Amino acid sequence: MPNKPQYGPDNPHPLSTMKTELVWEGKYDEYGNRRPVKLPTTPLPLQRIETIDEPLDREKATQRSMFDLEGFVQKAHRDDFRNMLIWGDNKLAMASLLEKFRGKVDLIYIDPPFFSGSDQNILIKLGENAGVIEKERSILEEVAYRNVWGLGASSFCHWMYELLNIMKDLLDSTGMIFIRFDQYWSHYVKIIADDVFGKENFQNEIVVKRIYKNVTGQGRISIPLATDSLFLYFKTDRAVLQNTKRKLANKREGFWRHMDDSSGLRNPPERVILGRTFYPPLGKHFKFGQEKADLMVAEGKIRLNPNTGRPEYWVEETDEAPLNSNWTDISGYSFTTDYPTENSEPLLQRVLEVGSKQNDLVADFFCGSGTTLAVAEKLGRRWIGVDLGRYAIHTTRKRLIQVQRELHEKGLPYRSFDVFNLGRYERQWWQMERLKGADEEHRRIVLQFYKAAALESSPSPLLHGKKAGAFVHVDKIDSIFTYDELKKAAQAAQTAGARELHCLAWEFEMELALKKQAIEAETSLIIRLKYIPREIMEPNRTECQFFEAGYLEAEAVKKSGKVDIKLVKFAPALAEAPEKEMQALRERAVKSPFDFIDFWAVDFEHRPGKPFEHHWQDFRTRKDRSLKTMTDIGWKYENSSASGISDGKKQVCVKVIDVFGVDTTTVIEVEV
Repeated sequence: MPNKPQYGPDNPHPLSTMKTELVWEGKYDEYGNRRPVKLPTTPLPLQRIETIDEPLDREKATQRSMFDLEGFVQKAHRDDFRNMLIWGDNKLAMASLLEKFRGKVDLIYIDPPFFSGSDQNILIKLGENAGVIEKERSILEEVAYRNVWGLGASSFCHWMYELLNIMKDLLDSTGMIFIRFDQYWSHYVKIIADDVFGKENFQNEIVVKRIYKNVTGQGRISIPLATDSLFLYFKTDRAVLQNTKRKLANKREGFWRHMDDSSGLRNPPERVILGRTFYPPLGKHFKFGQEKADLMVAEGKIRLNPNTGRPEYWVEETDEAPLNSNWTDISGYSFTTDYPTENSEPLLQRVLEVGSKQNDLVADFFCGSGTTLAVAEKLGRRWIGVDLGRYAIHTTRKRLIQVQRELHEKGLPYRSFDVFNLGRYERQWWQMERLKGADEEHRRIVLQFYKAAALESSPSPLLHGKKAGAFVHVDKIDSIFTYDELKKAAQAAQTAGARELHCLAWEFEMELALKKQAIEAETSLIIRLKYIPREIMEPNRTECQFFEAGYLEAEAVKKSGKVDIKLVKFAPALAEAPEKEMQALRERAVKSPFDFIDFWAVDFEHRPGKPFEHHWQDFRTRKDRSLKTMTDIGWKYENSSASGISDGKKQVCVKVIDVFGVDTTTVIEVEV
């Protein structure tokens, strides 16, 4: 057995020469080199899937004259920048943003999922008077991230380290970042942020209010939690705070204050005030230098106290006070959208007023319910928001449309925004990175998550697995599953003697859920169309829920040369619904399907391949649960005449988003 090395002054132990830092598994490679942030070799292109400018589209629909419309745009609509709402993995989304926005973001605010084991469910409201459903925690974003943290603390630390590095690259040299975290892991986040931004660029630990929480565990009761930490970092010493004042609840009256009220120098120089020489008490110093004091005497703002004879200066009345790092005077969380961990608008207003100016670019890469983006819009900032959760994007979309409406009604300017995702490019990156490009491996993983057995000797190359007596077809990773493909798979299943066929795909041809009924009648098969959930791409994920494609029917209502759209039938996908309530929900969906609609919108000028444009939409809010089932816009096509609708065809796309944030789309043709 070889002798152990003798460590000492001439041969110091490696640990004795290490610098002070936080080290975790994965921070360094086998050779002791810092691992670079792992990103796609080329940025994944963002796919614009929706364009939203609700007030401007409403103005277009009224067929206002071009002169009036131009006046409207100049008055209310800022067209210098289209804000961005991105659904997808924030690491990949930020990597895509680097190409255009590297060094261009002025302020970042993030409230990441806390690595503390806390789960919060969402109460989903149905219809007007149809009660609520508890949305299970298994589909919340925090759980998705917890799968990324599969190796525990090491995974969490490396995850934060990589994300903060990309955010630093996105920040302008004068930019800054606010990071919110709780008491359990905030000290680790602080050290990681020191590593990324430099300890010299740390500015403050700000204390903010949180939802009051009493923590119990293992027979002990902790002191109830009341605050979170908000860390502020500058990218460089060029960053400047914009506003360090806070509004007072009550206006402060003017008053006289002693000039030597502030502690400071122990042996300060004297001051000559109104012909008399004064020395401050030990441990005090005078508020102003001699030159400033002389000027204030001339202005009548310094006097001698009539009782003590000591000099006093006049403090003006004000409705503001200097801002310090205690922000518990405002709420930290809010409940305007029923989204858990929703940050409050007063908190974000203060953050944005402290750290940004008009027209600055603000980003939130865990945007949740969209508070940062809503406040940015109201304060005239440009914004980029990213979130992994489907429900978060849905909640934010509704909220930002409402902000557009409110600003328009007040005659205040606003900006349009677009919704993006990474689409099939995210899947391609996952396939190359994790599956090494093998489509067979893709099918194997999908079948594994679906808990279906792979067929070793399949009766057809179109049948890949079997589950509870049903044959399973898994579509390719880059494909849209079409009617022709469904027909061929159904014929193969029928030939094999199947009674049921499950088709799993990332995307389905529009209206396929309706068209499959004819194939079912022809083959006597029960056919299930189920989306492959994007969650299977997350590292360390072991389970996820597949859900059936919903279907939607709508029809055009034509009157006096104008067109409106009416909802006729809807079947929700019931994605992410609680398993224990699934049967009851299926029954309710058959009886009252429109209760499951939370939002719907119409693109009257739809063209294949172009993003969905929101010409009209209606949605339920927390206070108003009613919902129109027919548009009330009276869309008039340019080639329509006052006497009626002229010849030709137009495509109208109708998009419905259910209470779980899942969208179902259909296209109808309108004779014009």
